[in-house]
Amino acid sequence: MTSAPEMRYFSTRGGSEELTFDEAVLTGLAPNGGLYIPTHVPTLPADWETAWADLSFAELSHVILSLFIPEASIPSADLKDIIDRSYATFRHADVTPLRATGEREYVLELWHGPTWAFKDVALQFLGNVFAYLLEKRNAGKSDDEKEELTVLGATSGDTGSAAIYGLRSKPSITIFILYPDGRVSPIQLAQMATVPDTNVFCVAVEDSDFDTCQSIVKSCFSDAAFNAAHRLGAINSINWARILAQIVYYFKAYFLLPAAERTDVRFTVPTGNFGDILAGYYAKRLGLPMGPLTVATNENDILERFFRTGRYEQEDTAAAAAAAAAGPPETAAVNGSSDGKQTGSAVKATHSPAMDILLSSNFERLLFYLAQETGTGARADAQATLAGWMAELKKTGRADLGERVRDVAARDFWAERVSDEQTLDEIRKYYSLSKPYGPYVVDPHTAVGLATQARSAKKAAGATWVTLSTAHPAKFSDAVELALPRADFAGFDFGRDVLPDELRALDGLEKRIFKVRGEAGVRALVEKVKRGEHAGAQHPGSI
Repeated sequence: MTSAPEMRYFSTRGGSEELTFDEAVLTGLAPNGGLYIPTHVPTLPADWETAWADLSFAELSHVILSLFIPEASIPSADLKDIIDRSYATFRHADVTPLRATGEREYVLELWHGPTWAFKDVALQFLGNVFAYLLEKRNAGKSDDEKEELTVLGATSGDTGSAAIYGLRSKPSITIFILYPDGRVSPIQLAQMATVPDTNVFCVAVEDSDFDTCQSIVKSCFSDAAFNAAHRLGAINSINWARILAQIVYYFKAYFLLPAAERTDVRFTVPTGNFGDILAGYYAKRLGLPMGPLTVATNENDILERFFRTGRYEQEDTAAAAAAAAAGPPETAAVNGSSDGKQTGSAVKATHSPAMDILLSSNFERLLFYLAQETGTGARADAQATLAGWMAELKKTGRADLGERVRDVAARDFWAERVSDEQTLDEIRKYYSLSKPYGPYVVDPHTAVGLATQARSAKKAAGATWVTLSTAHPAKFSDAVELALPRADFAGFDFGRDVLPDELRALDGLEKRIFKVRGEAGVRALVEKVKRGEHAGAQHPGSI
């Protein structure tokens, strides 16, 4: 078994400190606000393509993760056990099966885990890693001496339930999941709020969006005193272990393709926080043969605009300038808003809510590599450049990285923006496919990916396309039923054709929700729980 005993992790934003895998995973976010990345990207074994071709998903995970996790952190046999337990919870033998949807066109279904979303691939693993590392640290200690982990995370829907299912009832761990009140789907909320385990707290942040929730999490991590007092742990994709686990399914997809169709493989990825596609970037850097990765965004298109212009900015300044010159237009309403405005937020509510994000946390990891490649190549110089970009973004809401950075990024990434109406059209298109490919019902995020794939395919004739499907369509009933109304699709019945019994069973179960307002409310709730005042609460609470 190949391992990398010298592998360590450092912050994207500066400092010479290098952490072990254990430390990087348990710390999550660096004290200076940066994200941890490996000191180097390992080299694949020379015979990887033949030696790994017939491995199961768990076996493939073991050989790939062993490249990044030294034996000193997790011995190989223990790592294998963690992986085997993590993926035993999935409903499909391939864990992430590949479905043909056309000639040289495939969908990689990532939603066969406990919560029917791609986040399960990483969070079943991360939950078991957290438990393992804490057990190792607490061995031989008295109850008073044992370390406890307070996991704090933000969700736009799927991360929350996947994290909760991965950490429920884990010893020495309490988990708080923040979500924007009223801005997750009913099934997503039910999956989070109906878990009765007393170490789980489902927290609705009033008058917020995902970016607000994510900012609260980062602020709490950056507060050295608060972090130390509660031993905060991260489950969002800022945690390196999540990215690491997701690298595997790019390799698995490659091996599931017919051998004759592996010559020019292109992946299209519905993208919000940039973690899913970043895993593909690491797979590419490892040596997995593929063309440029395609970023699929919805109307919250900050990433598409970056890859087109080189400007990373919350507001489209070019469009704003043009609109100002043209005079004030009528404001059109968007899905989820009665008047076309998102109160206190520039985020548009769309049919693909998990991608309703302005600033993508994991994009910082890519920016480090871009700074390094377009600069001197020295790590410290790239860290300083990246820190400057992030400071400017925080101060002004924008950072112009320049044409050279954009052009280097374009070697590995394409990007497209997909509107709400185009998303619905794509759901209809795939439902209407003739046999053997259809009918096929996809969720709105997958639909954004498929619409992007259709455009991108025109620029790469003869390529094999794999679109990552991030959630089961049952989790987004509103969008699916809007796209496939009974009046036009008389043969379609959502309850019969889409909704699994496991999700149907959530209806009517008691929910435990803790409503708070702002960062102060989040901190107050954590403090109360740690004092034992909320432990074991069985009814929705508000503070």
